[in-house]
Amino acid sequence: MALGTASVRLVETLRSSTFKLALIAIGLFGAIVLTLFAYVYWSTTSYVTGRLDSAVAAEQLALQKAYDREGRDGLKAAVQQRTTDGHFQDNLYLLVDPSYSFLAGNLNAWPSDLVGSEGWQNFRVPAWKSGTPHQSMLRAALKTFTNGDHLLVGKDVDDLDVFRGSIKTAFIWSIALIFVLASVASILVTRRTVGRIEAINMTSRAIMQSGLDKRIPLRGTNDEWDHVAENLNSMLDRMETLMQEVKQVTDNVAHDLRTPLARIRGRLEKAYHRKRDGDADQELIADTIANLDGVLRIFSSLTRIAQIEAKAQQVAFRTVNITEITRETVELYDAAAEEKGTHLNFVGDRQVCVTGDRDLIFDAVANLIDNAIKHGRPAGHVTVAVAESSEGTAVISVADDGPGVPAAEHQNVFKRFYRLEPSRRTAGNGLGLSLVAAVARLHGARIEMLDNLPGLTFRLLFPARVISNSQTGKQETVAS
Repeated sequence: MALGTASVRLVETLRSSTFKLALIAIGLFGAIVLTLFAYVYWSTTSYVTGRLDSAVAAEQLALQKAYDREGRDGLKAAVQQRTTDGHFQDNLYLLVDPSYSFLAGNLNAWPSDLVGSEGWQNFRVPAWKSGTPHQSMLRAALKTFTNGDHLLVGKDVDDLDVFRGSIKTAFIWSIALIFVLASVASILVTRRTVGRIEAINMTSRAIMQSGLDKRIPLRGTNDEWDHVAENLNSMLDRMETLMQEVKQVTDNVAHDLRTPLARIRGRLEKAYHRKRDGDADQELIADTIANLDGVLRIFSSLTRIAQIEAKAQQVAFRTVNITEITRETVELYDAAAEEKGTHLNFVGDRQVCVTGDRDLIFDAVANLIDNAIKHGRPAGHVTVAVAESSEGTAVISVADDGPGVPAAEHQNVFKRFYRLEPSRRTAGNGLGLSLVAAVARLHGARIEMLDNLPGLTFRLLFPARVISNSQTGKQETVAS
């Protein structure tokens, strides 16, 4: 079983795009290394050969001058002197007459392969000096004088030949080692990549089969794969939350609509079976319209929240003064607060600007004030304030002195249709704070719920307004 799994994993590794890309990278890297080694080999051997040729050419020039001064005898004497001088023991000299008969030098006879040749030549001869029992590789410059004599001046290049062979061997082994190591590294990296991808695939298949409760395992390496897994797990958490919210919304819609719809049906059925009565029918129609208006308000609120969350309203974003918007909202709710005996106060008499949709911000503030009046203490106080921090953050706060909300319920109150048990006795559908949360998300704002001891404070914190300076081409944070 383990062998079969390993075989499958190896096949997946060899077929993966990562491995193919690794092979391409190895090929490109190998070509670069091959070119680099070839250049090093060529430049090194060219340099050594050039130095050797320069030394031989200098010797040939010196002997040419001896010939020019004293003729054959002077040249012969110069060659004989060099062959006996230990300083020139690594040099090769041979002077022959026009018939290639020996005149002087440390080489016994003119190589048969070089008869009639001129210029630079490479050739092999049997041991031409003591200590070289094998055939040596020699490089020599050949020259024919005007009297027909032939001069050969050269050097033993056996060491250069060995040097070239060593470089070639090192080059071949280095290339082979690089390719082997690169291939092994590619397979290991690809297998690791394939393994992590397969872990994601397995989790995906498990999610498709059993649900969103599965998560991609983390290895604790804090590498890019762990980051991908963390992001995917966060996405799954968000999806699970959204699915739970959808289920909760579905359940709450069914619950909240069942009562008014059942009431409407019961009244219509009762009216259907009785005799027509103008006044009673008129009252029935009015009650039915009122109930249907409540149902329509629920759907209208849901549609509005969906539009806000889809960011369909951002086209209406402008620079707006939230002090003015909040003041207008407070004035609108003065009558409702007075009817309940609540003292509604507004604090904030200067301009505070944000970038956003005026109507949506109005709706959000209105819902917060409406909540504070409905669920606050009878004959209590509700304070609405607008302020701006030193960092440019705009803050709208709505504080009441009512019973407040338990800390454990702070996050739940923003869910659609969620209502605390005491609030179920008051009018409403549990969508107000959901709309506030949607408006805040659309504007990049943050919602805070703070205990007011007694009561509760809601705070909407809008980010600092950023505008573009057309003259400088820079962005600036504007302090309102």
